[in-house]
Amino acid sequence: MSYLRHNPLSIFILALPLVILAKFLGWAPFWIFTFSALGVIPMASYIGEATEALAAHTNPKIGGLLNATLGNAAELIITIVAIREGLLELVKASITGSILGNLLLVLGFSFLLGGLRNGLQKFDRRNASRNAILLILTVLALLIPSLLSHYIGPETSLRVETFNLGVAGVMLLLYILALVYSFGAEGAPLTHEPIKDIEYKTKWSLRIAILILAVATIAVVFLSEILVGAVVPVVDSLGVSEFFLGIILIPIIGNVAEHLVSVKMAYINKMNLSVEIAIASSLQIALFVAPVLVFVSLLIGHPLQLIFNQFELLALIAGVLITALASADGESNWLEGVELLALYLILGLAFFLLPV
Repeated sequence: MSYLRHNPLSIFILALPLVILAKFLGWAPFWIFTFSALGVIPMASYIGEATEALAAHTNPKIGGLLNATLGNAAELIITIVAIREGLLELVKASITGSILGNLLLVLGFSFLLGGLRNGLQKFDRRNASRNAILLILTVLALLIPSLLSHYIGPETSLRVETFNLGVAGVMLLLYILALVYSFGAEGAPLTHEPIKDIEYKTKWSLRIAILILAVATIAVVFLSEILVGAVVPVVDSLGVSEFFLGIILIPIIGNVAEHLVSVKMAYINKMNLSVEIAIASSLQIALFVAPVLVFVSLLIGHPLQLIFNQFELLALIAGVLITALASADGESNWLEGVELLALYLILGLAFFLLPV
């Protein structure tokens, strides 16, 4: 019971036998999708905890590298499975949704709840400025292929494919260089202060942490196969769009554990860490997950282009702009949280009402 109090998301592990039962008995796709989605949540949480535990048994540099590469493992697995099934629009929507979710939903709740409990909160203005610059650069890197590919050639042409691979390569290089910089700078992007030192002292040995990481990863792969397989039937039966599932639901499913940690840090007035977690996760998605998916998709045989639709581009620009403005002064309050959440709700409503 003590573990459940500290890790309430573990209750969703009960969805694992339910999804197997639903699949075996041929239940409606809605229930298969729902149970598999709920099952991913605790597994993603275990991956995060195992990563923190591994970081506790290594030096800070290795711990930071683990955090930067495994922080979005669950979503990476889900999107790779989706690419294999040819659901490329779902994958691109998931990339956009993850960035928006961290910048608007997570920071919004962090500012709101932290501000209501602690009043005006402060965080490192220098780090916020550095992160804002990198966020803007990242969004520009995602915008350029979307705006210029049309003039280079047809989307399936070799020239456009080469252009997208080049952009993905530059983004990965920027990610590596940002990691190198993070190793030598305090409060740098892509990594954050170890949560274990603030929340709890892990009791997991190195062997147990590796075992849990492996089992949780295998479970996410299994659940992702079922989840992605149910997407098309759910879209057909409920009348929602694949785009909405990708931009709202998939990112929340894969990152809810990390989201709750960020909000909790704001609530206990650890605002630096709260902002670092949200921003680092956004940067990891844009600079690591998105380029990796481009190269993986080429190996799978379903090439993913970094060409986003106008709705995704508008949302990305709006999300990054308001986040940069809200964090520029190194202070936050509950009203700023409401403003970030309001934009997320407006965008979410628009995405829900877009035609299937």
